[in-house]
Amino acid sequence: MSVSPAIRLFAAVTLAAAATIGGLAWLRSQNPSNGSVLQPSAPAAPFVLTDSDGARFDSARLKGKVALIFFGFTHCPDVCPTTLAAMTRVLEALGPEAADVMPVFISVDPARDTPDEMKTFGSLFDPRIVMLTGTPDEIAAVVRDYHIYAAKVALEGGGYTMDHTASVQLYDRESRFRSTFDFHEDDGVILEKVRLVLARGG
Repeated sequence: MSVSPAIRLFAAVTLAAAATIGGLAWLRSQNPSNGSVLQPSAPAAPFVLTDSDGARFDSARLKGKVALIFFGFTHCPDVCPTTLAAMTRVLEALGPEAADVMPVFISVDPARDTPDEMKTFGSLFDPRIVMLTGTPDEIAAVVRDYHIYAAKVALEGGGYTMDHTASVQLYDRESRFRSTFDFHEDDGVILEKVRLVLARGG
């Protein structure tokens, strides 16, 4: 029995809404103001990649910051620019609080995403977003360690695009995973998630 596109769309929207509500409820339980703090997860895996200036970037620099980590690629036609635009708006809305946030974009397409390509793409968004690429082996390792899906998809007539996880991972000041958000969510919801993690200190 086939399922109509409308039903599939309704199911997808329902699941996304449930994930958003669940994520906020979990984050609220982490807020010290309500006295309930769950056992923290282990810190994220370390990495060393290359930034858009060609310098090496060690993930140890994320320590003490709330990190927003997104995996994508510069030839992405929609999800990546839309997500980075959302991150830009959140940074602007945070005002002085943004000094404690480090947004990071990591390429899943190292064959095309040279530091120069990353710099050009990054210039379209907030300059505080750290643009990172690396060798194929380096990118494969960080994609694996951060549990990201990324796959090359051939295009008709030649060339390729990348299919990849579309959510931003949110880490606390101790580099422990706390939540996710994506560009489908209202800016206010994203902002609340980031502020809840900021409020935890740590």
